[in-house]
Amino acid sequence: MKKIYLLCFVLMGASMLWMGFDEVRKTEIALLKYGGGGDWYANPTALINLARFCNDELQTDIDPKYATVDVGAADLYNYPFVHMTGHGNVVFSDSDAENLRNYLIAGGFLHIDDNYGLDPYVRIAMKQVFPEIDFVELPFDHEIYHQTFDFPNGLPKVHKHDDKPAQGFGLIWQGRLVCYYSYETDLGDGWEDQEVHNDTPAKRLLSLRMGANIVQYAFSQ
Repeated sequence: MKKIYLLCFVLMGASMLWMGFDEVRKTEIALLKYGGGGDWYANPTALINLARFCNDELQTDIDPKYATVDVGAADLYNYPFVHMTGHGNVVFSDSDAENLRNYLIAGGFLHIDDNYGLDPYVRIAMKQVFPEIDFVELPFDHEIYHQTFDFPNGLPKVHKHDDKPAQGFGLIWQGRLVCYYSYETDLGDGWEDQEVHNDTPAKRLLSLRMGANIVQYAFSQ
């Protein structure tokens, strides 16, 4: 059987290497588990529906059975795309922050989605990870808004929250977007099963399309 080659992250030196596998494996994405008491496990059907949407619309081969990975775990490097959500407190130990930093520098991608109330905590936590850089608001002409689906006005507004405009922020390390943070919109709620939040079909579609853009952008880097 022909071997295929998948880009795999390895922990030692935060380097990357090509490894051969005898079988084709589905791409796996992961939900980030963190400390501090915040509900990292919110929106349990969100990534399932996002994976299915990407498979249908982008012809990806993402396993809907997403993984859960601890921010400090070595197997964080197994996932090219990691999603983080919640409503409350986020605490990273020093080793957590170092592990996440090395993962992102090595080529990983983190999407943070504020599920309402996450913002003040996640900004502090991510400052531990990258003390030398700050979140910047991405302009509407950034590539992440112009993948398969076009969002000329940037991040769509899904939920009211504090009735502020939706904003998309990024952490940019040496010219590469390593973390995308969707704020004041709640994309993950729009990815959930219809009966969970009862969003309109139009809102759900916008949310899933924006999510697909984020995944497509992350996979293309």
